[in-house]
Amino acid sequence: MSRLWSRFAARTAAVALLSVGVAGGFYLGENRQSQQPGPDAQVAGSVTEVDVDYRQEQQVSRQVRAVRQQAAETRKRARAAAEKARKAEEAARKKAAEEKAAKEAAEAAARAAKPYDGPIPESCAEYGGHRKTGCALMIDAGFKIDQFPCLDRLWNKESGWNPKAHNRSSGAYGIPQALPGSKMASVGSDWQTNPVTQIKWGLGYIEGRYGTPCKAWTHSQNKGWY
Repeated sequence: MSRLWSRFAARTAAVALLSVGVAGGFYLGENRQSQQPGPDAQVAGSVTEVDVDYRQEQQVSRQVRAVRQQAAETRKRARAAAEKARKAEEAARKKAAEEKAAKEAAEAAARAAKPYDGPIPESCAEYGGHRKTGCALMIDAGFKIDQFPCLDRLWNKESGWNPKAHNRSSGAYGIPQALPGSKMASVGSDWQTNPVTQIKWGLGYIEGRYGTPCKAWTHSQNKGWY
């Protein structure tokens, strides 16, 4: 009787242990299945990754636009600075040209007002030859002694005070280089040889056309002839 009871108790214990093992295995299997992500979780993860990529692309696009805008503004400022520099340079050149023209005009006016600024002779005695004669005749014609330096330079340029000076290309003749020389016949028939006749005619020509010997000299300087 005791043996039979012992066997029964052993079987009962074995069945109990087997039941516990099966139950434990089923529990562990369920636990593993519950830990694996389902389809919804996988989709949610994919959406998150796409959203992150989109945000990164948007950020890069904004950075690119900002860089392009900054570059465009830099080019615009550079063009504006270059245009400003060009206008400033043009204005400087224009101002320099105007100042130069004004200076030249002032110098020309000064020469016209006072074409000779050298020493003034005290009398015609300081000269000799045809110059002395010309100086005396100029005073007789009503001009002051301060005009003679201009007359001296004018006729020295034209003929060197030579009464027989003849310009073959133009036909001008005598001390004043009358053109043609025959004009001087209005003063005297000896116009070809007499310096006094030539000087008198020349002084009359200067007074009638320019007013004074110095104004005639200024015209000669500016134009090359009188």
